[in-house]
Amino acid sequence: MTELINLSAAALAEKLRSGEVTSVEAVQAHLDRIAAVDGGERGVHAFLHVNAEEALAVAAEVDAIRAAGGAEADSLHPLAGVPIAIKDLIVTVGQPTTAASKMLEGWMSPYDATVIDKIRAAKLPMLGKTNLDEFAMGSSTEHSAYGNTRNPWDLDRIPGGSGGGSAAAVAAFEAPLALGTDTGGSIRQPGAVTGTVGVKPTYGSVSRYGAIAMASSLDQIGPVSRTVLDSAYLHELIAGHDKRDSTSLTDPVPALVEAAKAGATGDLTGLRVGVIKELTGEGYQAGVQQRFDESLELLKAAGAEVVEVSCPNFKYALGAYYLIMPSEVSSNLAKFDGVRYGQRVLPKDGPVTIERVMGATRAAGFGDEVKRRIILGTYALSAGYYDAYYGSAQQVRTLVQRDFDAAFEQADVLVSPTSPNVAFEFGSKSDDPLSMYLNDVATIPANLAGVPGISVPGGLSEGLPVGIQFLAPAREDARVYRAGAALEKLLEDAWGAPLITQAPELAAAIEEGAA
Repeated sequence: MTELINLSAAALAEKLRSGEVTSVEAVQAHLDRIAAVDGGERGVHAFLHVNAEEALAVAAEVDAIRAAGGAEADSLHPLAGVPIAIKDLIVTVGQPTTAASKMLEGWMSPYDATVIDKIRAAKLPMLGKTNLDEFAMGSSTEHSAYGNTRNPWDLDRIPGGSGGGSAAAVAAFEAPLALGTDTGGSIRQPGAVTGTVGVKPTYGSVSRYGAIAMASSLDQIGPVSRTVLDSAYLHELIAGHDKRDSTSLTDPVPALVEAAKAGATGDLTGLRVGVIKELTGEGYQAGVQQRFDESLELLKAAGAEVVEVSCPNFKYALGAYYLIMPSEVSSNLAKFDGVRYGQRVLPKDGPVTIERVMGATRAAGFGDEVKRRIILGTYALSAGYYDAYYGSAQQVRTLVQRDFDAAFEQADVLVSPTSPNVAFEFGSKSDDPLSMYLNDVATIPANLAGVPGISVPGGLSEGLPVGIQFLAPAREDARVYRAGAALEKLLEDAWGAPLITQAPELAAAIEEGAA
């Protein structure tokens, strides 16, 4: 069964359709992998909850439909029977949803998120819920109330954040696909440091209904996978208008799979690629910069026209983000008050008033990083400071959007390293929040402007993965798939195999599993 976990989602789906393997066999192989590598003191700890019984039941249903043949079998989604992991920030019926917080420990949602409705309708067995920084606040998955997730490339290093669990599950071959959420880079940055593919769709193109809100004007659900084509399949599945999300776009779902397949030819003739001057050079590790420069040479060789573009207001994006995001956090998390959701903590002494219950519950339920951001946001929104902080940050956001508009007049897609550094060791930035926040310096501008982005593996530095990010104008998600698939093809031709095969601990674990 070990070979099943090594397959891409598209390759596994083809084997399921041909009858070469069953979905039950595929799901069981991934459950066995989870049991082998996820637990224990040195386990990856990508999952907070494993959903074996339901996943196997869905797999058996798919197998029965295929065995019976006929119209129902013919109408199955291309990914039917392919297992998937879900970030534990997306609500699901029948599985706990905790947002990696003590505040929601044991909470079961009474409804499914829209993306989960689509996953169920397409009959993808859900393996379980993956770890994250509490309420998606962090860049390292060190802020989960249920312990760190480890990077499968080096178990002493972070897997990125906040979606470290989803990225680690895919990188460790515990799942071929996963769903994440991206508020400031929480899909792309973990993808970069784990050697996986992570996509942030155009804001509003995938429904956010049922994703626990962190910062509503920035949040976006997106796919995590080991190949660009796999992300395209999943992205097409979850995209589309949703009347339950007031920010949902009414645009038709673009042909992303077609774009990824076109890119996989490795031909980029006619594509103008803009190198963002402000997102390279100083501040980026030498190895990261070297892999990025090598990728640019490959893009040129494939026929792309590479030009330099300047986005002068990007240097203010990080500061603006850390005013807008916590401001929205302070508002969105106000509902976790010990009355309507999650746990309730009574004060240890004194009168039991609503204010004191609320204070005791929030003090016990939220972790330090969440409290830090609530305090920052509350201050930024307070009377007398609103215009100076939140209002100014929104003005900077407009300037960032204008930078993108000007850049896209010169280039079809923009490119940069996804993260300025490779995965760092646990605890090395815990006492320096600003240093931690800088991990998202290259990904945050896309969230402020609502444009799509993809991170693809770009090689190794210090033996650890480096990510390359492509950005496109809003509603032009197909462009990032074309460019990403092309670079993936060119690099894998140069390496002779996908980057993930070069992970020493992963390879050893796979060989051990096969023995």
